[in-house]
Amino acid sequence: MKDGRAERELSLDFLRVTEAAAIESAKTMGQGDRKHSDHVAVEAMREVMDSVPMRGRIVIGEGERDEAPMLYIGEELGGGAFSDEARAEFPEVDIAVDPLEGTNLCALGANNAIAVLAASERGGLLNAPDIYMDKIVVGPSCRGAVDIDAPVADNLKNIARRLGRDIEDLTVICLDRPRHKQLVADVRAAGARIRLISDGDLSAGISAAVAGTNIHALMGIGGAPEGVITAAAMKCLNGEILSKFVFDPERLGVDRTKVPPREESVDRIRGMGINDPDKVFDTNDLAPGKKVIFAATGVTDGSLLRGVRFFGEGKRTHSVVMTTDNKSIRFVDTVHVEGGPDAVIRF
Repeated sequence: MKDGRAERELSLDFLRVTEAAAIESAKTMGQGDRKHSDHVAVEAMREVMDSVPMRGRIVIGEGERDEAPMLYIGEELGGGAFSDEARAEFPEVDIAVDPLEGTNLCALGANNAIAVLAASERGGLLNAPDIYMDKIVVGPSCRGAVDIDAPVADNLKNIARRLGRDIEDLTVICLDRPRHKQLVADVRAAGARIRLISDGDLSAGISAAVAGTNIHALMGIGGAPEGVITAAAMKCLNGEILSKFVFDPERLGVDRTKVPPREESVDRIRGMGINDPDKVFDTNDLAPGKKVIFAATGVTDGSLLRGVRFFGEGKRTHSVVMTTDNKSIRFVDTVHVEGGPDAVIRF
């Protein structure tokens, strides 16, 4: 992505990508088959992405090549409809995708399922393995006020001070998992409220960085790939994410036989170019790119985005597209018209 114009044009292409994934997965909403919901989102995203004028490379995807037939880490895509000569002039782009964040949410018809994508110039997104990370996400007002190694009460005091409110007025969001039992107890002991969610810490992290959602921080352990995509959003929203890998089965709340030994995980991390497995990663470590694009489309209704709505002559999607180049944040409400010249357009 050599200039702002190219970034803006790619952002609209990536909007088409997330819209396609959201529409296909929304067709499966409530059917109870999370794997099928994810599969159709991946297929749709892959098909549209290959039409984008770029030399793209997946750095966060559906898994390794042997585990995921499409959108696997290292897969190259884009420019499929163009000649080799034309493709040689296209920008080199690193891409992180979650074709359906909240597969269970979609399968159950619950809120906050989204299709999401982040992109940057080559080398602008951390190639993170699918390993757990401890995370804390806050908005622009609290950037620099939190420390992932500090006690929960201290972080909440600092957040409250920056926001000019009492700790009792804060709401922390985290995944409803056994591993967060102590975190939940610490938040409540400090006097803050807590909102537990079944899935979707990526969209929850974005909510924590946007004023007016009544979410003031995300805390807890989730996936590292989601952390990278969240970091891309934070670059656009001026928020902050701090994170570090978690290897201890006790902290994860699982039996030791359920997670790889630390040495095996560290080898994977170093094999992906990360030299210090105990490093605290900030926003710029996870998403160091200068030109970052973030796009997301609602699959089901959520706190930021409405879900896909179907009607006789088409469908309607609600998306957000953000870029760092011109600091634009666009909410895009799109009516996809079908049915020919006599179709009735619904707003």
